[in-house]
Amino acid sequence: MTTYPKKALLLTLAAASVAAGLTTAGAATAAPAAARPTTAAPQLRWHACADPEVPAGQECAELPVPLDYADPDGRQLTVAVSRIRSDRPEARRGTLVVLPGGPGGSGVQRLKQKGDALRRELGGAYDLVAFDPRGVGASTTATCGLAPEDRYLTSLRSWPGPNGEITENVARSRRIAEACARNGGPELRSFTTANQVRDMDRFREALGERTLSAWGTSYGTYVGAVYAQKYPQRTDRWVLDSSGDPDPKRVARGWLANMAQGAEDRFSDFAAWAVHPDRDRDGLRLAGRPEEVEPLVVSLAAALDRAPRESTTPGVPLTGNGLRQALQNALYSDSAFASFARLVKEAGDPAKKPVLPRELAQPIPDPDAALMVAVICNDVAWPNASTASYQRAVDADRARHPLTAGMPVNVLPCSFWKDTPAQKPTRITDDGPSDILMLQSRRDPATPLFGGLKMREALGDRARLVTVEQGGHGLYLGNGNACGNRAVTEFLTTGRRPAEDTDCANSEAGDAG
Repeated sequence: MTTYPKKALLLTLAAASVAAGLTTAGAATAAPAAARPTTAAPQLRWHACADPEVPAGQECAELPVPLDYADPDGRQLTVAVSRIRSDRPEARRGTLVVLPGGPGGSGVQRLKQKGDALRRELGGAYDLVAFDPRGVGASTTATCGLAPEDRYLTSLRSWPGPNGEITENVARSRRIAEACARNGGPELRSFTTANQVRDMDRFREALGERTLSAWGTSYGTYVGAVYAQKYPQRTDRWVLDSSGDPDPKRVARGWLANMAQGAEDRFSDFAAWAVHPDRDRDGLRLAGRPEEVEPLVVSLAAALDRAPRESTTPGVPLTGNGLRQALQNALYSDSAFASFARLVKEAGDPAKKPVLPRELAQPIPDPDAALMVAVICNDVAWPNASTASYQRAVDADRARHPLTAGMPVNVLPCSFWKDTPAQKPTRITDDGPSDILMLQSRRDPATPLFGGLKMREALGDRARLVTVEQGGHGLYLGNGNACGNRAVTEFLTTGRRPAEDTDCANSEAGDAG
């Protein structure tokens, strides 16, 4: 979720060459030198990654970062970092940092997943690097000491109870906030977007780079946008893939609220898939017409609210909220449609036990749950609204958006958080170099287009937007199409962007990488 203004438009704009309707932006040599760090840049000791399945050549290291940047020489935390060096030194032009979604996504794992595809696509133009944000993976973590029942995805996402009541949501939110205040310590309080951005710049210093290029996806676009706002002269070529609204008043809270309409917009793709004659071959056809699919799913979820079904996971039944959460996950990618349709079939068959998706079958590990909660609660002050006001919001949203049943506007631990934010969220503006390319799906369930357009508006002349005419979340080398992939690859390898915002209408599937 990102934004930038016009005043510094020429800071890193390369030579204003315009040809064939394309502009060149973000030349590696155009940015001024970075400011001197307050302390000496740390030395990275690269070694083989512990994971044997990483792409050939991927290395890992540990980056020390201050617990508190106001005391840079004080206590240090560890941020796990990773790289894949260019295999074509003669073609190398810089370093590209891969920023995962979340909060909670692992950059090291994202690089593992996408490293080979990026190396092929970019032809050795970059060293590829990534890091696990503090609180994630092999970086320093913290825990809240949450009970297992409070760490299921359907609990952390605050799905209302049957008939929309939120009494248990309120009690759980208070319980989680109190546990995090009691057990999280200064480490948990340091888990913020602002510190992730500072850590990213510390990583740049350790790499010896004056500037970075970036590919951020989902929450990673917000991290990327904040970095570019705070350190505009240290950005080279910046890609924001699936952005949300960067309005400081709507950080996190607004992103969640937007998911209700996002799910409705995206569901049409699943409905069309679920009635296609091809579904007869694998027994996954759900209805005869697309308009029949949503009522079927909504009524099945309501039936599971009343009578949860025993699943193949002992002690974990399939509930209505479990089905709803499985739908939200499936809407991210067409490749997940079949597994959700199979779950619907199993849930509607009294002779079968539904097989739960892995993310519903077990609680989230405590450090991961703590991080997911902490970042959104530490970043911005949430309103401490009354239970009655939350109930009214949930009731209204359930009526408008039955697929999400009021979850996106429900109460969260942030409303009872014990610590106030250390600083206000960064306002994204159009102040900075014109070196940003945005990629956005027409029907994104998590960061819908109308939110991405807010990012585009905030960035002004700093950005160009490529809209992909299909559904899904996270497009480049994933859920997008060949047209969108080409736009990003051309920008990263040549610096050329569309001269103005444009649509990618072709339907060639993107490379899943």
